[in-house]
Amino acid sequence: MDTRTALLAAAAALLLAGAIGAVAAPDAIVDPREADERPGDVSITDTVVSPGEVRGETAELRLGVDLRHRGSTVENVTVRHRAIGADSGLLVDETTVDVGDVDGDGERTVNGSVDVEREGGYRIETVVFADGERQASQTTRVGGVAALTPDYADSRVGFTDGNVWPTVAVSVSEADNETATLSVSISVTNRGDAASEPLDLRVLLRQAESNVIADEARETVGEVRPGRTDTVTTTVEVPANYNYYVDAALWSDDVLIDETQGVANLNPRETISANETVEEVEFAVEDFTREEGGEDASGGAGAPDRGEDGAGDATPGFGPLVALVALVAAALAARRRR
Repeated sequence: MDTRTALLAAAAALLLAGAIGAVAAPDAIVDPREADERPGDVSITDTVVSPGEVRGETAELRLGVDLRHRGSTVENVTVRHRAIGADSGLLVDETTVDVGDVDGDGERTVNGSVDVEREGGYRIETVVFADGERQASQTTRVGGVAALTPDYADSRVGFTDGNVWPTVAVSVSEADNETATLSVSISVTNRGDAASEPLDLRVLLRQAESNVIADEARETVGEVRPGRTDTVTTTVEVPANYNYYVDAALWSDDVLIDETQGVANLNPRETISANETVEEVEFAVEDFTREEGGEDASGGAGAPDRGEDGAGDATPGFGPLVALVALVAAALAARRRR
């Protein structure tokens, strides 16, 4: 076989192999111009829900939807979000995001949001439309919205949570038979990354059995550095021989930030712990009368005159008049028996 015949045979073999391949896989040879004419498709790959602005009664839920596109350009794409109550099944909020035309293979994120009430759980239904026709949908469930802290009450400064070191420490500065002056030290910790703004600390001394406020104090918590703990001390004066709850609260611009409780056991016979009363004891309202005009309420008109030892001049017991009446009654009763 000469060279010319060999070349013709090789060319014929190649043509035959190409023909067989075209018959076996007709889609293997595609016109590049026809590749861009494939119908466009948009699908949802993922939906991420995060809290946005948290208000007193409602909260914003931010929704990030990842869209995947294939094929030719998809025109007039919109994404609709519906928040539906998990228990009631009622529509709470609905928003629509205009995406426009989507082209180029790959993924893109479309951001949206819905507003819901800060209670219960919700079902977030997300639907993608193209020219008004449904293309894809996904449902995301959200719960625990009530646990979100409102923005106005969101603070990284709060009372210290310690296993040994007390958050509220009470000591007696002065005491006599009637009153006790207490020194209350409260620990405050900054758990944030920046120094805190000044806060208002309010302390109430509440008699355990009656919940009557015996005294109160107010102090300013200055700047606390990040990760640091400061101690604020204040002084209160209360009637002696009673047990008290020490209620403390942190306020920022009249917004309650944090609260805690301690106890002060001044009754040597009974003790209490936070949020628990061991045993009831007798309570006298007059021991908790507030002072007015800088004068002790017990020294006003009608109060008995007390000597230096604190005892009144009045004779204890029934008194002579009552004793005389009792003697006359006894004599009359004896006479009737005769």
